[in-house]
Amino acid sequence: MSRQQQTAQVRDGHGFIAALDQSGGSTPKALAAYGISKDAYANDTEMFNLIHGMRSRIVNAPAFTGGKIVGAILFEMTMDREINGKPSAHYLWEDRKVVPFLKIDKGLMDDADGVQLMKPMDHLDTLLPRAVEAGIFGTKMRSVINEASQMGIAANVAQQFEVGNQVLDHGLVPILEPEINIKMANKGDAEEMLRDEILNQLDRIGDNRIMLKLTLPEKPNTYLPLVNNPKVMRVVALSGGYDRQEANRRLAQNKGVIASFSRALTEGLSADQDDDTFNATINTTIDDVYAASVAG
Repeated sequence: MSRQQQTAQVRDGHGFIAALDQSGGSTPKALAAYGISKDAYANDTEMFNLIHGMRSRIVNAPAFTGGKIVGAILFEMTMDREINGKPSAHYLWEDRKVVPFLKIDKGLMDDADGVQLMKPMDHLDTLLPRAVEAGIFGTKMRSVINEASQMGIAANVAQQFEVGNQVLDHGLVPILEPEINIKMANKGDAEEMLRDEILNQLDRIGDNRIMLKLTLPEKPNTYLPLVNNPKVMRVVALSGGYDRQEANRRLAQNKGVIASFSRALTEGLSADQDDDTFNATINTTIDDVYAASVAG
């Protein structure tokens, strides 16, 4: 795999990053939206087989290529499996020209000071070398901000950068994802606090470059100083519960920000669709999200 080619695509490529990283906690909801109810599987093994089937079907859709999709974020079990007889990360890059990323967090702690930090990640010393070996380009880890709390946001961002530095030490590019809850009060205030705290923390990464995955803001271009910062390779946006139409509308207003949608990406897909219908649906979605990503 050409690391240089992948870096160029992530930094400068037109398109968006597909989030295909539903974990154990969110998989039942993702499968239900796809038309597979809980009575269709008896245990976690069967559940993860079904979600891998859904992800493989999405990746194999004719429209799912590097022409409009810069990268894709994978769940650990997806990295460890194959798509069309190849290890997933290799298949994504070699056959679809889509740069592979890996979700590395293990979920959230309880709320404290208006934020939910990530659970301890002692597994990273073994996971990150495996990710490098598997052909992963970068990682993603998610924490959540529920209140416009200066103390909580500072702690949240500090943890993201601490883990990000660990990822950088393995030669991978971290996507820091301090998600702002779209239902919170004073969301715009929290977004400004978050932006300023990230700017303050960028000195911690030396000459390295990171990526950021942020909630679509109340005020367009709130995150433009981050987009323009030389230490930030790319700023991507999560849909965060907005439907695709609203997420695309907000995205198009933010210069230099591209999408990294999960729920909004799979909206309208169903397990009982024939291939022609499924592929037409995902093609329309990819076109819509691509258009919003390049609009800024």
